[in-house]
Amino acid sequence: MANIAQAMRDETATPIQRGLKEALYGGAISFGLFFLFIGLRTDQNISNELILVPRWGLLAIVVGLVMVVRFFYVAYAQPFMARQKIVNVTSGLLPDSVATRFFRLPYFIAALVIAVALLVFAGSLDGIFGPALAGYMRFFRALAIIYALASVLFYFRTFISAHFSALGIGVLVAYPIVVVLVLTLITGSAASGFQGSLKWVDNFGIQILIYVMLAWGLNIVVGLAGLLDLGYVAFYAVGAYAYALLATHLGWSFWILLPVAGIMAAFWGVILGFPVLRLRGDYLAIVTLAFGEIIRLVLINWREVTNGAAGISGIPKVSFFGLMSFNVSDPNYIAKVLDITQSGAYYKIFLYYLILGLALLTAFVTIRLRRMPVGRAWEALREDEIACRSLGINTTTTKLTAFATGAMFGGFAGSFFAARQGFVSPESFVFLESAIILAIVVLGGMGSLVGIAVAAAVMIGGTEILREMEFLKVVFGPDFTPELYRMLLFGMAMVIVMLWKPRGFVGSREPTAFLHERKAISSSFTKEGHG
Repeated sequence: MANIAQAMRDETATPIQRGLKEALYGGAISFGLFFLFIGLRTDQNISNELILVPRWGLLAIVVGLVMVVRFFYVAYAQPFMARQKIVNVTSGLLPDSVATRFFRLPYFIAALVIAVALLVFAGSLDGIFGPALAGYMRFFRALAIIYALASVLFYFRTFISAHFSALGIGVLVAYPIVVVLVLTLITGSAASGFQGSLKWVDNFGIQILIYVMLAWGLNIVVGLAGLLDLGYVAFYAVGAYAYALLATHLGWSFWILLPVAGIMAAFWGVILGFPVLRLRGDYLAIVTLAFGEIIRLVLINWREVTNGAAGISGIPKVSFFGLMSFNVSDPNYIAKVLDITQSGAYYKIFLYYLILGLALLTAFVTIRLRRMPVGRAWEALREDEIACRSLGINTTTTKLTAFATGAMFGGFAGSFFAARQGFVSPESFVFLESAIILAIVVLGGMGSLVGIAVAAAVMIGGTEILREMEFLKVVFGPDFTPELYRMLLFGMAMVIVMLWKPRGFVGSREPTAFLHERKAISSSFTKEGHG
């Protein structure tokens, strides 16, 4: 009776009353969750003793934000979404969608004007608004640019959806060129444009593409074959150390060591595959997690070969197929050969196109393999291993090929990472990296290359953007470091996406083989799970 009375009270309550109630619940839960993470911080005093520094103000701001967001969602957003499903009695039509109301032409023009104006006066913002407000204006400029781009995507969504792959590749190819041109126009100097592009090409281009390639490699194991792998970072480490050791000791070229690193990682993928042939689900996850930790501990303790926790430094750079070098002291340095201004951006732009080519190679091979018998065997294994065996498919070779192929692309990415960084250490290959790569695969939609690429761009690019939000120090204090909270926001984004899109950004699984003729089936078969 008490539950019935409570349900009746909830139905008769107004949206604002329900919003206040949910806001109090959300505040209490967030206070319990964030009390130790945000409210208290460990520090060191003059006597080198560990002390706790309370941050009650920051905790109160976070809890208050949670309560405000929860209140507006329950009191206004939910009723608004409910009204969107009610047909107008007079016209017989549904109301305009939220996107149609949000992306209107006057708003787009206003955002474009604001973005252009703030870009023109980019160098004078500190002098016009002061150092404190200049940070807010840069953030406001970023929001205007994002809104203008989102408006363009909305207006041309039909065309973009029909030609998404070609447009995406075109945007990726043009990205460094556009960045350099925009920065050149802002600064008025080509040298400054190239130098300023270092951050955008490296942090937002190369970094994202590395995770895209890693996630596409893991997608073969998890998304296509259905084998939960929590130690994928081990193959990443094998590729990185293979290139670092062979390049520093033997002096071999990157173009020779790239396939070597892939082959070595594939070999270790087969080594991992044999012990887990009979395992599935949680047991498989535990074994692969242990494998990743074993590789990391070997790298730390085998000091004679890997130099232990100190890592390997002085790793040679990649050359342009031996024709041009990116070392200033070399006689065939690119600036000397082409007779152009010396800049460190040339190497970063070259690395960007290199990792873009490797990522596109990964996508091409994955698409072709999906259409081959081995790819269909992976999908059959993912759906039902017992049925897969009953069809005469050799599950042993199917699992081994999945592990080896996915590991090979992890090795390619690892060798590129070592060449890009010039230094590798075991700290770069911790379990958190495997968790991030797996989260990108799940968020993007297992088996979907496009969804995984979008998830990597949103998650990795979003966390990098936090480094640019220096104006948050004005709100939360000078000691606030936004990048330290990137994993907290990463987790929150995962929860939101899983509630909104449980199958990921692009969660549809289109089979590689299907009948050309569509046939209707009885609803009873659908209910039983046969449809």
